[in-house]
Amino acid sequence: MRVASPWRSAARTDVGKVRARNEDAFLDCPQQGLWVVADGMGGHQGGDIASQLIVASLAELPVPDDFDERLKSVRQCLHWLNRRLGQELTITAGHHDSIMGSTVVALLVEGNRAACIWAGDSRCYLWRGQCLYQLSKDHSLQQQMIDEQNMSVEDAHAHPGAHALTRAVGAADQLTLDVLELEVYPDDAFLLCSDGLYNGLGTDALGKALSLTAPHIALERLFDGALHGSARDNLTAVVIRQ
Repeated sequence: MRVASPWRSAARTDVGKVRARNEDAFLDCPQQGLWVVADGMGGHQGGDIASQLIVASLAELPVPDDFDERLKSVRQCLHWLNRRLGQELTITAGHHDSIMGSTVVALLVEGNRAACIWAGDSRCYLWRGQCLYQLSKDHSLQQQMIDEQNMSVEDAHAHPGAHALTRAVGAADQLTLDVLELEVYPDDAFLLCSDGLYNGLGTDALGKALSLTAPHIALERLFDGALHGSARDNLTAVVIRQ
């Protein structure tokens, strides 16, 4: 018998001010210690189908007692979805030359153990000791130029292809997931979000929102700030804290 989760969370998505449809999706399951944000690849057929499928499939996973087994099952599910999106769905949708894909960032927590799993540029942040840490590292051309060409953040951001993804679920035959495991401390807070949200807010605004003790109030602060701006993309965030 599983005991009640010590974690509280709040999640929200918004189409923003420009896009015609919302290709983001989220999973908010504090009782299972699992939270997910998926951002369907804009401009591709079925981006919303891909993100919804990722969230629905992860929600249906069994919940074994062993943390390592749970982490393994999340990874296996994403690899299975990568094959399904890359082959079956693209063909049945009749778009042989298109990609049906999505970013994913997931947070798995049990006791004092946590793991962040991701592919793409949706992010996981940690708020600890009044400091904001970006746990995930974007799988994007912008980040690749910074890492491999020693380009400044400003120059890389200005590059015309900066936001092109170098990894996503459904984008290539082989999916490479990054996983970061960490120990959870009391008063830790986490934020999962799509690029539409963090691109519209600076790190100061993210930190100020996460310093608020109630997840739903932090979420409201994030969306008020993002929707006050241009909100050119879909916005999705999940705020998680003990």
